[in-house]
Amino acid sequence: MRFLTAGESHGKALSLIIEGLPAGIELTAEEINKRLQRRQGGYGRGGRMKIEKDKAEILSGVRDGKTLGSPLAIMIENKDWENWQRIMAVEAAETEEKAVYRPRPGHADLPGALKYRQEDVRNILERASARETTTRVAIGAVAGAFLSHFSVESGLRVMQVGRVKAKENPEWPGEDIYQSPLYCQDSEAEQEMIQAIDEAREKGDTLGGVFEIRVRNLPPGLGSHVHWERKLDGLLAQAVMSIPGIKAVEIGAGLRFAEEWGSELHDQIAYSKERGYYHCSNNSGGIEGGISNGEELWLRAVMKPIPTLYTPLASVDFRTKDKSLAAVERSDISVVPAAAVVAEAMVLWVLAEEWAVKFGGDHLEEIRKNFENYLDYLQGR
Repeated sequence: MRFLTAGESHGKALSLIIEGLPAGIELTAEEINKRLQRRQGGYGRGGRMKIEKDKAEILSGVRDGKTLGSPLAIMIENKDWENWQRIMAVEAAETEEKAVYRPRPGHADLPGALKYRQEDVRNILERASARETTTRVAIGAVAGAFLSHFSVESGLRVMQVGRVKAKENPEWPGEDIYQSPLYCQDSEAEQEMIQAIDEAREKGDTLGGVFEIRVRNLPPGLGSHVHWERKLDGLLAQAVMSIPGIKAVEIGAGLRFAEEWGSELHDQIAYSKERGYYHCSNNSGGIEGGISNGEELWLRAVMKPIPTLYTPLASVDFRTKDKSLAAVERSDISVVPAAAVVAEAMVLWVLAEEWAVKFGGDHLEEIRKNFENYLDYLQGR
């Protein structure tokens, strides 16, 4: 399985193609749109979210509500395109009006312009924009639809915005998390987070944070120890780090492994007839040696503050090489909840890929039989 996305932030549309998806998966645009709506939520969003009401249009690969096994194509229109048609025209046109010559620190502007020999930084920022993550959420929705046939469930929650941290909560972050302004289970900390976002908005500044992704009902055996590029934790870290603004990923206890005794952190193994092999704790986050071990997958990621500041930082003008202030594009103040939705999507995609590798088949029922045979094998161990 693999996917490819295309589109610019203010272009006509975003599009994606998924190849290798098995036939027989129930899939509707409604399920994709539900996840797209979650990405647009969260306190601290900017004016773009008032314009865009993202809706997926399935162009191919589905008939009668089920995937066909052929490439799946999806398009998501950019509603703001009508205001940018001339500026983002595909044919030769006058585009100076919205040209950008002052790269923003922390963005792809400068290295992208140097790499691709661009004078107008808009040719970089339009694709580097987090608007592209809309397609990732749609891809995650497809992966989630596939995995749901095997009772795999995922959840997310925001753990920190700026310096405000939420309390640890052992409860599963279910659907009701999306009723929260910041997708946070700690209502007291959430109010402090909202206040911090308001303060950042007044200062023309931005805030990052930390979010958590959890996935349960995974079997042992996804990923592999035999080659570096097949290790599940490596695949997950790369997928989440590919999201704009993500600067660190922790799996399980993460950084705690650097400061506590091995005897305190490594998950001891036990066995019962009812459960089979299991672990007495889950500091490994459900992965050992690059392989899922049957426990709940537990991952956290750090998002940096958004690079576009309404009180811009120092930069240099490409045309004159003089000192200048960075360009200001329409932006959000904090998007930690939205980043969590995107990360959940990428985690689901990686798991779906590895599921297809482990239990492969051209049709869902073939994969289901392979999975059931594997479960029978595990019960006999």
